[in-house]
Amino acid sequence: MAAAAVGLIAKACVGWMGRAAVWRSGGAGLHCCRALSSGAPHPHHDGAATLVQGPLQSLNEEEAMMRDAVAKFARDKLAPIVAEMDRASVMHQGVIDGLFEQGLMGIEIDVALGGAGSTFFASVLAVEELARVDPSVAVLCDIQNTLINTMVRKLGTAEQQGHYLPRLASDTVGSFCLSEEGSGSDAFAMKMRAEKRGDHFLLNGTKMWISNAEHAGVFLVMANAAPERGYKGITCFVVERDTPGLQVGKKEDKLGIRASSTCPVHFENVKVPLSAVLGQEGHGYKYAIGMLNEGRIGIAAQMVGLSQGCFDHAVAYTKQRKQFGQRIYDFQGMQHQIAHVATQIEAARLLTYNAARLREAGLPFLTQACMAKYFTSEVASLTTSKCMEWMGGVGFTTSYPIEKYYRDCKVGTIYEGTSNIQLSTIAKFMDQ
Repeated sequence: MAAAAVGLIAKACVGWMGRAAVWRSGGAGLHCCRALSSGAPHPHHDGAATLVQGPLQSLNEEEAMMRDAVAKFARDKLAPIVAEMDRASVMHQGVIDGLFEQGLMGIEIDVALGGAGSTFFASVLAVEELARVDPSVAVLCDIQNTLINTMVRKLGTAEQQGHYLPRLASDTVGSFCLSEEGSGSDAFAMKMRAEKRGDHFLLNGTKMWISNAEHAGVFLVMANAAPERGYKGITCFVVERDTPGLQVGKKEDKLGIRASSTCPVHFENVKVPLSAVLGQEGHGYKYAIGMLNEGRIGIAAQMVGLSQGCFDHAVAYTKQRKQFGQRIYDFQGMQHQIAHVATQIEAARLLTYNAARLREAGLPFLTQACMAKYFTSEVASLTTSKCMEWMGGVGFTTSYPIEKYYRDCKVGTIYEGTSNIQLSTIAKFMDQ
């Protein structure tokens, strides 16, 4: 397989580089790979964290316990109600309460503030295990940990952290408001305004496709407080749900991850104090970019878990179903397909874990996060499609969860940066 991959990369590079590549074709695959693996320029590491020694999938005791506990919660509490929540497009309040009770909504929040005091990698493991059973629940956990909590932990004042982090760890869902009708991939084209008036701001505008909005008690809202400065006027605000003028709109009727709410959020003369600014005025664009880079690793974990969950269901079926006197699994053609998909899932997991370990070690991870997010969403599409084919007619029915995984996976190529955005970012860093 390694030789085949090197040969494929070498052929591709020859195609891109023409005759010059042929002249230097010795070890072409390795030389071409080197450009891919280098990613962003690596500054000197400050020694604040160290990389884990050994295989990427080696877990310490805490990580293993986290993974096993989340797997049990998903198996015992989520699995029996997944189909019901999907049909009704509703996230049961008991599920949300269970996530808080299990400490899964404040994984990196300090113990003194009510959190689990764990790590970013533990969050990745939690998202992966939840997604094996229900990607809708996984994205709720992912956004809370990799976006909301992280922003308040890193950017909040002592007063903001003391006020919000205990709530976010115990009973309050957070929601991240960035996208608008005219600013999706071009996020900084936002029209929402924040007008400063003495001791407060007035927020006006509408955010679209906001995940977790239905159950959120607090919103992190990006708005432009200085339109004349362009995107450098974008500022982040912490806004309570019950603030007058804030209204959560009708929930979208989606193809997949239906139990996860996606709603417009309207702001009409929403008055917030100056102390509602999270971080520095005009630095919102930096915060959005930085947090989404981390969030992409979470989405990659969601896609890995989704793929593994779908794969496990389908392969088990092929070992039970018999045709022409033998198990479907025993046909060589099936074995080759199953082995291929298993390899893709393993590669996707390693990409995701590598990005997470880099982030945790304080090393550059942006390119690797984009690669993980892009590749895992492609693998999820392949996996769910193949699993449906392996199961035949029953895979196309709601009697089995395969069709739900098939619907759920598509959003992986769309949210927190489309696949094309990931590819553009990867290519940009390769050109530095």
